[in-house]
Amino acid sequence: MIEVLFICLGNICRSPMAEAVFRDLVKKKGLEGKISVDSAGTGSWHVGNPPHEGTSSLLKEKGISTEGMAARVVEEEDLEKFDYLIAMDAENISALKVIARYSGNAAISRLLDLVDESETKDVPDPYYTGNFEEVYSLVTRGCEKLLDRIVKEHNL
Repeated sequence: MIEVLFICLGNICRSPMAEAVFRDLVKKKGLEGKISVDSAGTGSWHVGNPPHEGTSSLLKEKGISTEGMAARVVEEEDLEKFDYLIAMDAENISALKVIARYSGNAAISRLLDLVDESETKDVPDPYYTGNFEEVYSLVTRGCEKLLDRIVKEHNL
């Protein structure tokens, strides 16, 4: 099983959006038994909370489920368990390296590093900007590229 973890600051906006979008893409490709996906945050403010209303309502409009999702914090064990740690911005990558003094085998990268044509490499935080549509567009493009990469790297 290939394990993917999406990471943002509070795990209520960007990373759960990426988790839900990626899970939907994996399901549409028939790869549920080969790829597992989760999300977490680097901060603990929202632990146990469902995704932000802006994320939930936008994904519901798109027909993508967030059922059963609850915010959690990245744990040191995650760096060993997951094959891909996909951060939403450079700050999240820095926090990941501090959290565990990275010693795992996971590939750590920003989601938009996978999108060559992206003008930005950090997914903006809609908790502060309010622009969930922009984030959805960026996350979707990044998730599509990530899935293509995983399929290619693992011959799925």
